Amino acid sequence: MMFIGNDLIEAIPINVRDIRLPGYLGKFKRTLKSKHRELLKLSPEPPEFLVIDTDKPQELQQAS
Repeated sequence: MMFIGNDLIEAIPINVRDIRLPGYLGKFKRTLKSKHRELLKLSPEPPEFLVIDTDKPQELQQAS
C-alpha cells in the first residue's frame, strides 16, 4: 500500500512467497511512484509504503 500522510493512494496485491526475492517489492514501489508522479510533486510529504498479509487476521499480524 502507498500512503501520503494519512491518505491511502493505492494498494496492490502481491505474491507473499516472492517477498524475499531481491527487488520484488522495489519494483512495486517504483511503479507506484511513477504512476503517481504528479501527485507526489504536489505533496510536501514523501510517500510511505506498507506491506501486510491481508489473509491473516489483524490480531495475528500484530502479535508476530
